[in-house]
Amino acid sequence: MDWQNYLRFAAALIFVLGLIGLLAMLARRLGLAPRASTAGGGRRLRIVEVLTIDARHRLILIRRDATEHLVLLGQNGDLVVEAAVPAPPEPSLPLLKGVRP
Repeated sequence: MDWQNYLRFAAALIFVLGLIGLLAMLARRLGLAPRASTAGGGRRLRIVEVLTIDARHRLILIRRDATEHLVLLGQNGDLVVEAAVPAPPEPSLPLLKGVRP
């Protein structure tokens, strides 16, 4: 294969990647793609905090709706330490003028 074939392959790759990027932008703009932010997205589950105990164990605090669950993750299995603890209210942030969440 000569250099013209390599150049043609590179141009085709750049063209296809550009089309994928363009389609992704259009899908986001039209609301077809999921958003990365959780604000107003209707998501009910999120990780509040993660604490590494040692190399094999982690404590994670999970919030679901208005309750929190404390889970210990390890190599040999997972353990729910506390379940259905009422979550403290989240601090409300003031909305800035002209900025949408």
